[in-house]
Amino acid sequence: MLSAVVMSMALGAILGNTLAPDKSLATLPIALMVIGTAIASIPAAMLMRRYGRRFGFLLGALLGASGSVLCAVALHEQSFKLFALGHLLLGVYQGFANYYRFAAVEATDPGHSSRAISLVVAGGVVAAFLGPQLGQWGRDWISGDFFVGSYLAQGCLSLFAFALLTGLRLPPVAVARGGDARSLGTILAQPALRVSILGAAAGYAVMIMVMTATPLAMLGCGLPGSSVTPVIQWHVVGMFAPSFFTGSLIKRYGAPRVMQAGFVLLLIHVVLALSGNEFLNFLSALIFLGVGWNFAFIGGTALLTQTYRPAEQLKVQAVNEAAVFGLVAFATLSAGWLYNQFGWATLNLAVLPLLVVALFAAVALERRQQSVPAAA
Repeated sequence: MLSAVVMSMALGAILGNTLAPDKSLATLPIALMVIGTAIASIPAAMLMRRYGRRFGFLLGALLGASGSVLCAVALHEQSFKLFALGHLLLGVYQGFANYYRFAAVEATDPGHSSRAISLVVAGGVVAAFLGPQLGQWGRDWISGDFFVGSYLAQGCLSLFAFALLTGLRLPPVAVARGGDARSLGTILAQPALRVSILGAAAGYAVMIMVMTATPLAMLGCGLPGSSVTPVIQWHVVGMFAPSFFTGSLIKRYGAPRVMQAGFVLLLIHVVLALSGNEFLNFLSALIFLGVGWNFAFIGGTALLTQTYRPAEQLKVQAVNEAAVFGLVAFATLSAGWLYNQFGWATLNLAVLPLLVVALFAAVALERRQQSVPAAA
């Protein structure tokens, strides 16, 4: 799934820029992909509650394959509308697949939940290289139709995921026990839950806004198109390679502390992004952007799993996914407009308030948690 998403992130804005009737709409396909993720989150949870995780994951993979084929047709027909619709379906695929990390938690004991989340997310290390390479390999597969083969290869990748998922065996989600389910209002009243959602949403929104605009900014600064792929690749490595040890860091220092580190790294990214428009400026900034996202997102997810009972898991997970990807969708929609209207520097400055708020919220939560035993 992540390989498909990474390829679309690398190509979507550039191809959108060539197909769109208005250049300010260049990032719309990527925005619709994120919107698809947001709108699919709650229906995906409901389907999985009724029919199980495997059914939901298989349906998502089929929708991903359909979206890839639709993008290929759109490029052949030079249709911006079809291209955007295909990315919407790819987003729906991600909306289903985002529950992989929660399924991993359900498949292990509570003491290893953060490690399980990290290992699932670490699959993105493969995506860092496979996603952009799919785009390059398939670029000229079909004579005269640039990148049509890339999206067809992406569709085959989704079908491969479908084949793997047919072997998934998990207990039905509906049989989860662990006390009566509380009202949603009572659950949301927990400071830890609010911070987990804010932290994951802030980290993801900042990452996606900057990542979406990066290919356009690099080309706009006069850098060659060939320089975009390594920047995106190493950014994605930064996103997912830390996952091999993020779970251990969370277990040792706690989720709020790891989230704080993520927000600090994201702030460092802003400094690097504003320091120049050379290749190394983009490369270093995007690596810090990726690692910061990893700590913020995995830390937020691990913190979320500590706030609900088993009987409440699907309800809370659905609310979390809808809230996180709702903000991410807004950030993605804003990326193209901000870049076209105000430029790369302003786009990066625009994320500072959100990062500062999220950082202070995580610090306040950690202090609150430390004071509870002392008060007792």
